[in-house]
Amino acid sequence: MPHHDPKDRSSRRGQGRGEAPGRSQRQLKAGELVRHTLSQILREEPLRDPVLLNRSITVTEVRLSPDFRHATVFVEPLGGENASEVVAALNRVSKYLRGVLGRSVEMKFTPELRFFHDESFDAALSMNKLFANPVVQRDLSAPAHDDDQGEDR
Repeated sequence: MPHHDPKDRSSRRGQGRGEAPGRSQRQLKAGELVRHTLSQILREEPLRDPVLLNRSITVTEVRLSPDFRHATVFVEPLGGENASEVVAALNRVSKYLRGVLGRSVEMKFTPELRFFHDESFDAALSMNKLFANPVVQRDLSAPAHDDDQGEDR
């Protein structure tokens, strides 16, 4: 079985929204159900970890293993602040969250939850900063150079 790196986002954004090579339609649907339910749990359940108190957390994606026993959960705290601390805290309370999830959804197995920071927001922010750079703006607004000028067609 090939090793899957949960931090490898290449398959996530590969060909378009909803197209995930190697994952079945059933995995995608169940992952979306778990994502929606975890979002609701994080919004409504009082979590005792001080890092998570009054913290708004977005669950951006849930990837389920083929046997549905493991879930890789990508999250983004509001504003991206203290992301590593928030992810560590979520992993500390993952067993509790798994229990609440198991009571909230009907699945044959309640998956073990592993939380990771969704770094796609950071990448998008970096791209926005790059496009806002005056040098890049100048290059983008310059007319395209046509190498075929002067050649007979």
